[in-house]
Amino acid sequence: MRTYLDHNATSPLRPAAKSAMLRAMDVTGNASSVHAEGRAARQALEDARDQVAQAVGAIAPMVVFTSGGSEANNLALKGAPVERLIVSAIEHPSVLEAAKASGMPVSLIPVDGNGLVNLAALAKLLEGPKALVSVMLANNETGVIQPVRDVVALAQSHGALVHTDAVQALGKMPVNFGLLGVDLMTLSAHKLGGPVGAGALIVRDGLALEPLVHGGGQELRRRAGTENLVSIAGFGAAASETLNSIKMLRDELELSLEAAVIFGAGVERLPNTSCFALPGLNAETLLMAFDLEGIAVSSGSACSSGKVAKSHVLAAMGIAPEISGAAIRVSLGWNTTIEHIHHFTATWRKIVARHKARVAA
Repeated sequence: MRTYLDHNATSPLRPAAKSAMLRAMDVTGNASSVHAEGRAARQALEDARDQVAQAVGAIAPMVVFTSGGSEANNLALKGAPVERLIVSAIEHPSVLEAAKASGMPVSLIPVDGNGLVNLAALAKLLEGPKALVSVMLANNETGVIQPVRDVVALAQSHGALVHTDAVQALGKMPVNFGLLGVDLMTLSAHKLGGPVGAGALIVRDGLALEPLVHGGGQELRRRAGTENLVSIAGFGAAASETLNSIKMLRDELELSLEAAVIFGAGVERLPNTSCFALPGLNAETLLMAFDLEGIAVSSGSACSSGKVAKSHVLAAMGIAPEISGAAIRVSLGWNTTIEHIHHFTATWRKIVARHKARVAA
């Protein structure tokens, strides 16, 4: 039996998404063509756009389809009409690296020991030329949910724009573009049971962006290139699925962790994510031990070239290296069951018992 508990890296394809993709594979035309086949492709594309827009409380023209979350983050940070960038220290690498590559001045917002952005520090950073503030809605490693509405209030008082990377939030918690008040929002299909290769940037009505990809007039001239209709159809179907009630499963898992340190436990987190460490246990060793027992978990971000790397998120939270080096992330998803949780907890207790025996010897 394999137990997959790495949904924050990629979530298995939902049946509804697979069905939508298979239907889209039978659509022959290019969505930019005016003949009947092209109109059929355009209808499928716009149906998916409506589905994604409805999932986040936006309207269809605000949805710009991209190749994924990383491209959407790059489009937001490099295309926004601002003079500088202010990003949180715990952002996904696609935000941090895009900021560095933008050619604009970049400031980092520090976080506290729970991983929440320091709003007082942000207020000081906002003084100056027009900025884009980028603060993720929920962290991919710890699951900690950020006070994005408070960030927006501060930013607006200084005439700044706000972007939020909501890739990890969609499908795990309610997400509403209008209620958050942000100007830009990043989404990705494969984190919620859609396919790899489809993402979106939600753009506030009236906000002009400089495109990353130039060419044809697709996506209202905000992203050139023939749209990936098959993956986009799967994205729309996955975004239409109902939220999963998985917090009870996550809480059941955490009851077994005993002496482990759970990061961000004192604040609101995604209901599917648990990032923790047992000092003295090495993360890479833990990952291999779980894998041998048939369980897939991860350490930190999945965008670190396939190896266990130091977590910039835990470092920003002030976690000591000897603890952060033992940190692993367990993330549940739409097909997680109580049997998967029992498999994990039994394995964890076995690993801890072996560790205690070695220490005692």
